[in-house]
Amino acid sequence: MNVLAINGSPRIKGNTNIALDFIANELTSEGIDTDILQLGTNVIKCCMACGVCGKMQNERCTIDDDIVNDAIQMMKNADAIIFGSPVHFAGISSNLKAFMDRVFYVSSKNNGLFRHKVGGAIAVTRRSAGVVTFNSITNYLLFAEMIIPAGNYWNVVYGRDIGEVEQDIEGLQTLKTFAKNMAWIMKLIEHGKDVIPAPKFEIKTPMNFIR
Repeated sequence: MNVLAINGSPRIKGNTNIALDFIANELTSEGIDTDILQLGTNVIKCCMACGVCGKMQNERCTIDDDIVNDAIQMMKNADAIIFGSPVHFAGISSNLKAFMDRVFYVSSKNNGLFRHKVGGAIAVTRRSAGVVTFNSITNYLLFAEMIIPAGNYWNVVYGRDIGEVEQDIEGLQTLKTFAKNMAWIMKLIEHGKDVIPAPKFEIKTPMNFIR
């Protein structure tokens, strides 16, 4: 089993990466491999709402000059996915937001590429809006019918200067609990998927409130 952790921070070696590394070490102790995909300062274009991915249904975004399409296949092949973001102006980093808009749109137009994968979110903040950012990421996972393990608090760790998150003892305990629960759920799914079949994919009937 394997986990793909996506670092949405422009600082490749910053606190978000330290937090993801901490989770990866916990997962390793449970026999689960983890790879970290660094978005870094790579330019990720925003979704154009063109709808081409829904028409083509080839598991690709029509924008093809950044890492998104490669990442979609990496996510599809992973057993679990973790998204990590620093808090920027009380929300998700702009690169990660653009990334998630596109990969989850493509997923939804291709019969749920990430459906029933285990997924999780972590937020790293200097002072506030950690829970807001954590919730914002989690909304994508719920939309995609992913299975979300709990920590014993919201997955938020505190730090500004690089390395300060390592001083947040309670925050790291939360991440450890989350990692242990993620490993447990992954193992349950692996051992039970051939015994209890997953529910069938439900095609949405889109509606709006304009009559």
